[in-house]
Amino acid sequence: MKEFKPKLFSVMKNYSGAQLVKDIVAGIIVAIIALPLSIALAIASGVGPEAGIYTAIVAGFIVSFLGGSRVQIAGPTAAFATIVAGIVMKDGMQGLIIATIMAGIILIVMGLCRFGSLLKFIPDPITTGFTAGIAVTLFIGQIKDFTGIRYMNGEKPIETGEKVMALIKNAATTNWQAIMIGAIALVILIVWPMIFKKIPGSFVAVVVTAAIVEVFHLDVNTIGKSFENIQAGLPPLSVSLSMFTFENIRGQLTNAVTIAFLAGIESLLSAVVADSMIGSKHRPNMELVAQGVANIASACFGGIPATGAIARTAANIKNGGRTPVAGMVHSVTLLLVVVFLMPFAKLIPMPCIAAILFQVAYNMSGWRRFVSQVKSAPKSDIIVLLITFALTVVFDLVVAIEVGVLLAAVLFMHRMSEVTQVAGWKDVDPENDPDSIDLRVLPEHTLVYEISGPMFFATAGKILQISTKDDTKALVLRMRSVSAIDATAMRNLELLYEDCKNRGVQLIMSHVNEQPMKVIHKAGFDKKLGADNFCSHIDDALARAQEIVKV
Repeated sequence: MKEFKPKLFSVMKNYSGAQLVKDIVAGIIVAIIALPLSIALAIASGVGPEAGIYTAIVAGFIVSFLGGSRVQIAGPTAAFATIVAGIVMKDGMQGLIIATIMAGIILIVMGLCRFGSLLKFIPDPITTGFTAGIAVTLFIGQIKDFTGIRYMNGEKPIETGEKVMALIKNAATTNWQAIMIGAIALVILIVWPMIFKKIPGSFVAVVVTAAIVEVFHLDVNTIGKSFENIQAGLPPLSVSLSMFTFENIRGQLTNAVTIAFLAGIESLLSAVVADSMIGSKHRPNMELVAQGVANIASACFGGIPATGAIARTAANIKNGGRTPVAGMVHSVTLLLVVVFLMPFAKLIPMPCIAAILFQVAYNMSGWRRFVSQVKSAPKSDIIVLLITFALTVVFDLVVAIEVGVLLAAVLFMHRMSEVTQVAGWKDVDPENDPDSIDLRVLPEHTLVYEISGPMFFATAGKILQISTKDDTKALVLRMRSVSAIDATAMRNLELLYEDCKNRGVQLIMSHVNEQPMKVIHKAGFDKKLGADNFCSHIDDALARAQEIVKV
């Protein structure tokens, strides 16, 4: 049952005072980063600014205490903003509380059923597509506050298209003072990290722009003007059993599944990124259970859906956090802010909040990865990517994921029907097989792995399981039995190459078939690896390895 043991209880066996100091420092720095982000994401989600901090406090503490990752930092993220805003607009806070608690229950069940590894069956183009789509909708949703536009006819647009039309109709109300404050915030967000890395740019932008608006009495909308009743102090209990009627549960089921799906994917992706940064291995099923408990608790105390936050987790690692204690310190620090400093949040200008969310949208868009897939991925993956992206922007995430997964499955089956062959059995003595690797003597410091079968999103993870020894100088991938690869497998090949490069190991590929070679060429991987390291036969590959070992 080790897979259901929180990481906190594992790492505390060898905990030291020196690490405690590092975790405390990292936790405080992450709290400073999380403070303006939590407020901004709560506002983008259509709830009060304090709800974002409640989420970071409650969910952040529980995920650190119960989670399956050493360094995961949880809280509100941009992925939920448009979904939560839609729920709140249609069904109010009660609908959001019900959907979030149901999502938490689903996550717990997923973890207990050991579904942590099943999320690998979501193709990379779908994840890239809806993530970029969410970034676009988040960006469009913040144009109103950045420009100071006022909706004169009382519009309350929900869909992205409706927001665009409302912005166009009310463009004449643009507030140039608001744009100036937003521009100042953007400049600080971009330039400040280049000069000072320890103090977060978002925190500096909030302080500077709030001071400018207050000192010069600018006609700029602030949090205090938009949200008159900001709550300070400890978060109140916001749930009652009377809310959970059959009709309410049925009405929020689709929203709950969407929230659970997103929370699961985001948290596990963040944990994987963290593993690569600290050389650890998270427990995915325990992480799902922790995320479920955290979302239930967050909803009960006035928060919004939460998941692992990649940027905050990375900041935790970079500042020395190596155990869940750092995440718990981050939550306690935010709790002290809520108790003693929350009234000052009223002074934060809305254009500054919009600028922070512009940067969040840019960072989460993954536009380089998006463009790379459009240029290099097989046509079927490009179709899935673009359709998922378009549906996320035009309609919503639920429709995008449903259509994307269905389309990916259909196109995959079509691809497999084209490359799969059925051949009659032949009596072949493996000892006399002229291509048998058993008959060959490997050069010193050389490893050979043979990949068999098509490599697609469900099996591409096996590429990353390939490991080298400390004295390895050449790694040969024998691919005579690989009939096809997709964008996810191509990405994992590139990650394997980068890992080999960092370890001083030369990657060599033997007998690459036509379809994989087309994908490799389209991605430009052949130029990166070098023509000399593509060999038509295993003998040539071993000869190439011998050359490398002798150097």
